[in-house]
Order: sequence, then C-alpha cells, then structure tokens
Amino acid sequence: MSSSNASSSATISPSTLDDVQAGFDRLRNEVAKVIVGQHEIVEQTFICLLCRGHVLLVGVPGLAKTLLIRTLADVLDLSFNRIQFTPDLMPSDITGTEILEEDSSTGRRFFKFVKGPLFANVILADEINRTPPKTQAALLEAMQERHVTAGGTSYELEAPFFVLATQNPIEQEGTYPLPEAQLDRFMLNLWLDYPEFGQEVDVVRNTTSAQEAALQTVMTGEDLVRFQRFVREIPVADNVIEYAVRLVGMTRPGRPEAPDFINNFLSYGAGPRASQYLVLGAKALAALRGRVTPLIEDVDAMAIPVLRHRIVANFNAEADGVSNVDIIKRLLETSRQ
Repeated sequence: MSSSNASSSATISPSTLDDVQAGFDRLRNEVAKVIVGQHEIVEQTFICLLCRGHVLLVGVPGLAKTLLIRTLADVLDLSFNRIQFTPDLMPSDITGTEILEEDSSTGRRFFKFVKGPLFANVILADEINRTPPKTQAALLEAMQERHVTAGGTSYELEAPFFVLATQNPIEQEGTYPLPEAQLDRFMLNLWLDYPEFGQEVDVVRNTTSAQEAALQTVMTGEDLVRFQRFVREIPVADNVIEYAVRLVGMTRPGRPEAPDFINNFLSYGAGPRASQYLVLGAKALAALRGRVTPLIEDVDAMAIPVLRHRIVANFNAEADGVSNVDIIKRLLETSRQ
C-alpha cells in the first residue's frame, strides 16, 4: 500500500539517505566476511542501532552471537565490552564503583569513581537471565536513562550506546527470567536459528583455517549518531501511524478491536511502546530501502521482532501448540482484510 497525508513536512536530505544506504551495504559486506548467513539478523540489528534501541537476542550456544556483535562494533569503529552475567554479579560490577584514594601531596582522602564495563558504545550482555533481578535492573536502567548514578552523581554514557542482551532458550534452571515490564525495554527480540547445511559447511571451513578476515571500518560513531538523527526526521503518513497503533491495539484481549483468536490465546497484549517502535523501525527500514517515508509493508516487516516479546500467551495457546509468532502472523493476515 502507498502512504499519503504525511504528518511531517520535514525536508529529507537525499545525500544523507544515500549515505545510510551505502553505509549499510558496506557494513553488510564486511560482516559477511566473518558471519555466514544471518542477513536478516544483521539488518534488524542495524535497524535497532539506527533507532537508538536495544536488542534481546535468543539462540542456543555456538551460533556466533558474540562474534556477530563484536564484528559489528569493529566495522562501526565503536568501543565494545562483553559482560558475562552470572548469579554472583553485582550492579556495581557493571556500572562501576567509588573507591577511596589519597592525595600523596596533601594526604587528603577522596572518593574516585571507577567506570565499569557498561561505559562503552556496544555492550554484549551475555546470558542476562542468569543474573539476579537487582543486576538486571541496573543494566536496564542504564539502557533507558543512558547514564549511571553513583554516590549521587550521574555519569553520562557516551553516544551511540547500544546493548545486545542474549538468552539461551534451552537451559532455564537457575535463571531469573526478565519480567514483561523489563522485556518491554528492548526494541527488538531476535531469534537466531541453526544455519542451513551449506552455511554450516562454510562456517566450519572458515573457522578451521589459518586465514583471518581483514575487516575495514565502514562507519564512525559520529556517522551513526547522524544517521540516528536522520531516522527521527523521516516523515510518516498518518495512515501508517494509525495502522501501527491499530495493529498493536488488536493484540489487547477484551478490547472491541481484538479478534476472537486474540481473546482466546492471549492474556495480555502490547503497550504503547510497541506502536512507537513499529513506526521507528519502519522508518529505518524505509531508509535502508532508499525510501523517504515508510509504507504499511514496513510496519508489517517489523511486527514479529517488535511484538514477539510484548504479548503474553495463555494456557490455551500452550495447549494448542500456538506460539507468539503464529499469533502475530495470523494478526497480520487479519489486519489486511
């Protein structure tokens, strides 16, 4: 469907639009030197970066989640830290802590803040569900507020700031599942699947040889911040915004607009943040496609990663073997009727 009645008269710079496209093409080519396949995951992760969001990545061990995010940080010329979340990890272990120091010339003692690993452009929060809620909350607060507070003083996190948190869907014993309110802080929920046969052959061939790919920097942090501002300036037609809001409203059981299968399979639907991220994601996707405004099809393309972790299925869905993705796909079919 085409869009009309744009709700913004902002002037879009054709040169910046070209820069976004060209930058992503170069990024995709560089990442492909190291990561085999996973083109959709790479694109959606970059979309999240453009929207100043964060990603929750779910996948079994050994699917190169760490390598993917480290490679992205390298080709984007961004600082990178990996935090392995464990049951004994404390909030100060990730945010930083104040230590008591003494001035050798005056003998005066004072507190000095030592920054934790959270002070980087790209953070890989590995197995976030293995650490207690208190530490999870410290990370999620930093994600939302983009600063860390210690001793009554706030320390800004340098832009761009991007968190990719991972979860292992297999081992749930001894974990601390993220509550729905905290899951909502992540813009996208992406699932990494096993590679196809040919892709796995390439992975084994590449990772068991002596050759290492030489990666080129394709974008600076300043470029990325400029592209983030550009995405915010992209105008959106009223009918596209209304479609996104209507789609999210249909996920809420008990509402007049909710289809019967939503009332049957869901306990809770998505909140307003889902509508915001659908539109933002559609803007970024349109830019990567070389368009100056998003279409309804762009909203549809973002529906699964935006909504998957924001709807709560009930016992009926579990008994019938209906997944959140099944529900979203059916919802998209209903919305087009």
